[in-house]
Amino acid sequence: MLGRAHRLRRRADFRDVVRHGRRAGNRLAVVHVAAQAGDDATWQAGLVVSKAVGNSVVRHRVARRLRAVMAAEMPKLGDPKRVVVRALRPTASAAYGDLERAVGRSLREATR
Repeated sequence: MLGRAHRLRRRADFRDVVRHGRRAGNRLAVVHVAAQAGDDATWQAGLVVSKAVGNSVVRHRVARRLRAVMAAEMPKLGDPKRVVVRALRPTASAAYGDLERAVGRSLREATR
């Protein structure tokens, strides 16, 4: 899972990534990626799972799946970046493998 150091938590951090980062998406999720500068920079990821996705149980299941996907994908992408993943409504009924492929594809596209 994502450790504490690898999570975006502040509203300003989310806003900066969404406003200034590159975006790529598909029917399951939209991914925003922004470069991170500094010697002590690490990968950081934040999730946006709105009520449109489903009730509390569904949203938490989607968030757990997205955290697992991000933990697996972040080391593959090289330089430290900040990532915001916004789950869309079809994510609630998607299989884990489909979610993994969709987010991975969007991450690679946004980091080109």
